[in-house]
Amino acid sequence: MLQLFDFNNLVARIAALSVVLLCVILFALTGEYLFAAVPFVYLFIILSVLNWKAAYWIFLFTIPASIQIWFLNYTLSTTVPDEPIMWLFLLVFILSWARNPQMIPRWWWQNILTVIIVLQFLWLLVAVSFSKEPLYSIKFLLAKCWFMVSFFVLPLFVFREKKDFRKAFAVLTIPIFITAAIIFYRHYKIGFNFRKVEKAIGGLYYNHVDYSTVLSMFFPVLCIGFSLSKGKNWIIRGSILAVIIFLLPAIYFTYARAAMLAVIFAAAIYFAIRLRLVNLIMPAFYGLMTMLIFYMAHNNKYMDFRPTFEKTYMHKTWTDHVIATFRGEDMSSMERLYRWIAGVRMSTDRPLTGYGPNSFYYYYKPYAVSAFRTYVSRNNERSTTHNYFLYMLVEQGWPAMILYAILVAVFFAQAQKIYYRFKDRFYKKVTLALAMMFAAGFINNFFSELLETHKVGALFYLSIALLVVLDRKSKELEKDELKLN
Repeated sequence: MLQLFDFNNLVARIAALSVVLLCVILFALTGEYLFAAVPFVYLFIILSVLNWKAAYWIFLFTIPASIQIWFLNYTLSTTVPDEPIMWLFLLVFILSWARNPQMIPRWWWQNILTVIIVLQFLWLLVAVSFSKEPLYSIKFLLAKCWFMVSFFVLPLFVFREKKDFRKAFAVLTIPIFITAAIIFYRHYKIGFNFRKVEKAIGGLYYNHVDYSTVLSMFFPVLCIGFSLSKGKNWIIRGSILAVIIFLLPAIYFTYARAAMLAVIFAAAIYFAIRLRLVNLIMPAFYGLMTMLIFYMAHNNKYMDFRPTFEKTYMHKTWTDHVIATFRGEDMSSMERLYRWIAGVRMSTDRPLTGYGPNSFYYYYKPYAVSAFRTYVSRNNERSTTHNYFLYMLVEQGWPAMILYAILVAVFFAQAQKIYYRFKDRFYKKVTLALAMMFAAGFINNFFSELLETHKVGALFYLSIALLVVLDRKSKELEKDELKLN
């Protein structure tokens, strides 16, 4: 296959130049940007065959800058350029694995995080098999395949040394900063208007929730990066500090409460790991949520929180929005309750397999309590539960929700073990960065369901994949130290 793309071959050179020339002519005649993109696609495919790891770094760089495009009268969509690259990587992986089934080492399969991810995928197959909307669920399954290969499997082969983690930090920091700077400038031009934040974001992110989640997940990584830059080039250290300072108001002006809470929770995880207390966090969190659910369900206590038309509305300023949140008069909070109640009631009818991935929208309204309905309950954007636990419960059943809950708790427990197993300061800090990025993602997804989106999901699953790699690295270094002693 490599011979097919041998540039020393005159035929290959002529073919490549012909493709470029033809596309330039077609672009000039039609004005279609698709033709202008073809030469880059052609060159990227060649690079993927000759040096797929180099192609992977380019892929990571494109993730924050990728945008969504629609086809067939807005019935199908994809994100470019990252999702087509995922398709390519999936194909390359399948061919490589078929040729060498032993390419994935045994230790990777034996890691508890890998085991949970595999169980989640196997149960997804079951949920898709029993889906009430099979077409949408199969589409979800296919997307999950290329998503997991790109962000959970391939990092195993890419991240081997310290320089790989440094490179990943750079290739993600630059595009995240550039997109955030563009949005910040647009928002500044309209006076940082609370109601017009979506206009400032434009097509760079799905919405302000997606945007704020990416910023809040990467913010702690930048803080750890700054800590590791001590004693390094002052230009690099100053640049990281500048980005950190910039992201503080950038996160604030997303006007996303979950993102701000996520940054605080990430800091709490940092101190919990340092104090060896992180294993208490998730049991306490789950216990608190369980008690709250029982309290709200007892004698239909939740009905006391139903909104009123006079008090519940979309507020014009951020201050009013925050005040309304604490008073229970915020429209978006009430809409969440509307969906959460519907989700819980739905789960009683299909508790084991759920309704199928991508099926919530088509079945939830008959289960909703009309007293919690707001004027946005028409749900024209077809959004789902606004809580990832309920998202799993409704669409994939109790096993999927339980596996996700276990995954979160196990991740933090593993991070703490790995942190104390390492003696190397660099790897200790990287472990903390991954734990904090995951923690911020968890909080954001408690109020949304963003793990299937290409930007948030990429950071979330990369944090798991890299922790699996660091687990192996920590054990190898520990063995080497024992041999020396």
